[in-house]
Amino acid sequence: MPTATYREFRVAIQRAGFRLVRTKKQETWERTLPTGEILLVRLSHQMARDIPTALFHQMLKQARLTQVEFLALLRRR
Repeated sequence: MPTATYREFRVAIQRAGFRLVRTKKQETWERTLPTGEILLVRLSHQMARDIPTALFHQMLKQARLTQVEFLALLRRR
């Protein structure tokens, strides 16, 4: 999977336990790990547009998700 839409990424990180903490110019999503470490991911409001490939991989890294985990989260209902 080379990329995803902003809407799909939003769904996946929400299912991964992230919560929306801010919506100004960009949405900021936060997840606190059991170790106390806080992960932050920023998303554009561009819903249906595709995320550029390099940015998509950076966002996966910020969320500490693999492509396989991302796809599993999207498929989960």
